[in-house]
Amino acid sequence: MADPGRIGIDVGEKLPLEDAVHWASRNGVRIIDVQLDGGDNAFTRIDAARAGPIRDRCERDGIRLGLHTSSAVNVAELAPLVGDAVDTYLQAYVDAAAMLGAGWIVVHAGYHFSSNLAARMAAGLRRLHRVIEYAETKKIRILLENLNKEPADAEVHYLAHTLEEWSWYYAKIQSPAFGLSFTANHAHLVPEGVDGFLAAIPLDLVVEVRLADCWRNGKEEHLPPGHGDFDFPGLFRALNARGYRGHYTNAFGSLDDMLAARSKFAELV
Repeated sequence: MADPGRIGIDVGEKLPLEDAVHWASRNGVRIIDVQLDGGDNAFTRIDAARAGPIRDRCERDGIRLGLHTSSAVNVAELAPLVGDAVDTYLQAYVDAAAMLGAGWIVVHAGYHFSSNLAARMAAGLRRLHRVIEYAETKKIRILLENLNKEPADAEVHYLAHTLEEWSWYYAKIQSPAFGLSFTANHAHLVPEGVDGFLAAIPLDLVVEVRLADCWRNGKEEHLPPGHGDFDFPGLFRALNARGYRGHYTNAFGSLDDMLAARSKFAELV
């Protein structure tokens, strides 16, 4: 049987942080992403005393931990004081990652309201530069994710959901503390498609590839494999042919759904 070690799971906020690590250990999962925004998982509730045992358990059981910020926090924020709060939020994630021994943090480019687009993109880029510079001092890697499209008539639109927008950011950032998180199902929603993204993105910057099913040029959904028309074998073939050696992260359905898909995906790695 193929080794599923490169197939991780996005636990998000489905479990308290300690339970997430224990669950991963019991189920042989070696890579997990968690979100630290709410409840007992909020980073404001994580101090050195709490983080130490979690970090030790990950090291003992060979679990690689990553963090995932909330896409609801607008990295492209322009408002006075609110923008400062976004900087503080991102830096707090870096501090939490350092305490927990997490290797990476997935971040986003923010969103806009169809006005002041250039100003918002510029503000977001400056904010990303600041958090990446801070992450360098803590030896944490910041991964910029390509986000999902919203309907054309929606008031709010995520930035960096097209290849053109995503590349606008990553072409302007050069740091050993920077990388990319490629959400393949988001690429499936836009005309460029997965093939268009893979033909253009610098694969050496891609640290993780996130997986979920959805419908071509459809709406944002994170479906279990087989519930949409995403070509998973084709994705794995293309990445293998290009020499991709990073990890994958299942991000759909329940923990059981994601766990069940690991063995299937492992045959394709």
